[in-house]
Amino acid sequence: MDSSTPSSATSHAAPALARRLGLFDATMIVMGGIIGSGIFINPYVVAQRVTTPFLILFVWALGGLIALAAAFIWAELAALRPEVGGQYAYLRDAYHPLVAFLYGWGLLLVIQTGGMAAVAVTFARYFLELTNLPLAPGIVAAIALASLTVINCLGVRAGGSVQSFLMVLKIIAIVALIAFGLSLIWPNTTPSAGIGAVAGGFPPSLSFLTTLGAAMVPVLFAYGGWQTASFVSGEIREPRKNLPRALIIGVSGVVLLYLAVNFVCVSVLGVEGLANTKTPASDVMRLALGPFGAQAIAAGIAISTLGFLSQGMLTAPRVYFAMAEDGLFFKSVGKLHPKTNVPILAIVLQGLLATAIALWGKYEQILNYVVSVDFIFFGATALCVFVFRRRSKATNAEAAEGRMRITTIPGHPVTTALFVAICWLVVINTVYRYPGNTLIGLAILLAGIPAFFFWRGRNTK
Repeated sequence: MDSSTPSSATSHAAPALARRLGLFDATMIVMGGIIGSGIFINPYVVAQRVTTPFLILFVWALGGLIALAAAFIWAELAALRPEVGGQYAYLRDAYHPLVAFLYGWGLLLVIQTGGMAAVAVTFARYFLELTNLPLAPGIVAAIALASLTVINCLGVRAGGSVQSFLMVLKIIAIVALIAFGLSLIWPNTTPSAGIGAVAGGFPPSLSFLTTLGAAMVPVLFAYGGWQTASFVSGEIREPRKNLPRALIIGVSGVVLLYLAVNFVCVSVLGVEGLANTKTPASDVMRLALGPFGAQAIAAGIAISTLGFLSQGMLTAPRVYFAMAEDGLFFKSVGKLHPKTNVPILAIVLQGLLATAIALWGKYEQILNYVVSVDFIFFGATALCVFVFRRRSKATNAEAAEGRMRITTIPGHPVTTALFVAICWLVVINTVYRYPGNTLIGLAILLAGIPAFFFWRGRNTK
């Protein structure tokens, strides 16, 4: 298959896909795709699963290392395959259209929509804390998703301006949480059990390892999202250079912010206090500045989650568009509105499904539902590096492309293989610990196999 065909067709059909994004824009997209709600709410989930400050910070640090390893892997893939659709294109070119289709299918029905549903639930919690309206969190989440769906259907120009504004507010909220936590609270507070406390009560055993694995689920969910920047490769200037750099810079910045936030939360609230609150960021700011601080951070978090949802609405439809261009999805999904130049049907589908998931499950259930499927494809995508490197030695053309790699993966092939192993261990552990929720996601994924052959047969006819 000529992997350049979808890109060229897309560029011709949609003027909005012109390469207008530079390094700064791409870095903001990387960070915006990662920072949503997870860092503001997931610390309490982790504290419920591991019970010492050391283990809490260890889990977040380990998640950061895994995310950084992924950034280097995706950086090389982005340099080798700077195409619209990103991860979808990597899987298609490395393996088979079926694998890429299953990723797009899983993105639409599980990964992207499930992640957006979890973020929408977080928005609802903080919104209700601010307003005290007598509404269920699921209803508020559904209203938020419906509103963003409509806004994104109006076009990318307004959405881009709103996205930049929300990203600034998101960074301000995190920096404020860290600054006030460190300067006003932590120096006068004795952290419960000490930050340096070791894993007392958790002897090395299968039970301990599965518990640690369970704690990694919300952490990895919070670090997830770097791959969405690859969906807009076709709109980034010099993507072989700028996208790899943006991935590494953006993920590194997020890791530093996340570790600082968790250090503050554990130091201020202690493990028990952190485990017993579903709004840790608000609790920290309440201690620092009283009710005003809690309201201010709640407003910042609510707005920042909207920014994450908006980013998802803008990026993921490129994958569905690429699927339609390959003849593996409804043709209408590959059509752009003549006035707004956006794939309205893809955006609406995504919004409706995210709303359904938000109304269906609780936050913790959605985490397990999404992570298990997402990490199957993270592992498979990392293996694409081996495929492309092997091919680069087979032909002179591929070898020339291989010499263009801007970024090499430190420690490859060991680090790449280790990342793949970690991804699939996360999947196995999630299925073992939460079989009901994860098997739902896996069943939906497998249902994509007959769907692929249906669309492939229809396209052949």
